Parts: sequence; structure tokens; C-alpha cells
Amino acid sequence: MKNKTTAAWLALLGGSLGLHRFYLHGWRDLWGFSLWLPTGLGLWGLQRVREFGLDDPLSWVLLPIFGVALASSAFMAILYGLQTPEKWNARFNPQAPLDAPAGATHWGTIGAIVVALLAGTVVLMSSVVYSAQRYFESQVEAAREISQ
Repeated sequence: MKNKTTAAWLALLGGSLGLHRFYLHGWRDLWGFSLWLPTGLGLWGLQRVREFGLDDPLSWVLLPIFGVALASSAFMAILYGLQTPEKWNARFNPQAPLDAPAGATHWGTIGAIVVALLAGTVVLMSSVVYSAQRYFESQVEAAREISQ
């Protein structure tokens, strides 16, 4: 039985590594492994910020990829948490009755949804703002160099 609350929390806490995909579809799920690429690129961008500072242009591209990976994981947690028990059990527990407790929504599920809404919004907006700010700062600096 695949539990909806467990899947929502796995998507929130380890979704960028595909933990929710492996829980729901097994270790042979290629989509779960494909999530490692954007997460790895984003972590590389974070490492570049620590090593070279905020003026590293490559980190302006890589860090938002990590933000999108984290935000999409939060979105999946919300999506899992808001599914009806009938839809959840029909998709992930086809052998169980449609009203099986594994698809039920309770306070743990609602907690995952609330945390996913907060974290996903903060991460997505932060990554967009970071990239836009760094891009426009570089444009202002380039304009200053041209004008002198």
C-alpha cells in the first residue's frame, strides 16, 4: 500500500532526488533518476557561489535550476496531498478498495501541503529574484563600462 502522506512528505523533503518517485514506482523509475541532473547542476551552482562569490555568471544560471527542482518537488507534494482518496487508491493502490486508509487525508497530509506551499513559494521566488537581480546588475555594469 502506497501511503499518500508518506509520498507527500517524501516529495517535499527529498523530491529533488526522486525519493517520492522511487517510493511510488520502485527503484527502476527513470524519472526518479532524471531528477538528479537538475539537482546536481543546482548544487554545483551553489558551490560556485560559495567559491567565486555572487559575481559568477554561471551560478546565475545554475542556482535557479536548483530552485526550480525544489519548487517542483513542493508542487508534487501539494498535488499528492490534494488528491482524493479514491483517485489516489485507484492510481497507486489498484488492488485496494477505493476508500482504503492509505489514500486518506489527515493532519500529517495537511501539514505537508502547508509546508510545501510555504517552502515552494519562497524557493521559487528567491531563485527568480536572484537571477533577475544578478542579470540586471551585470547589465548596469556593462553599460557603465561602455559609457566610460
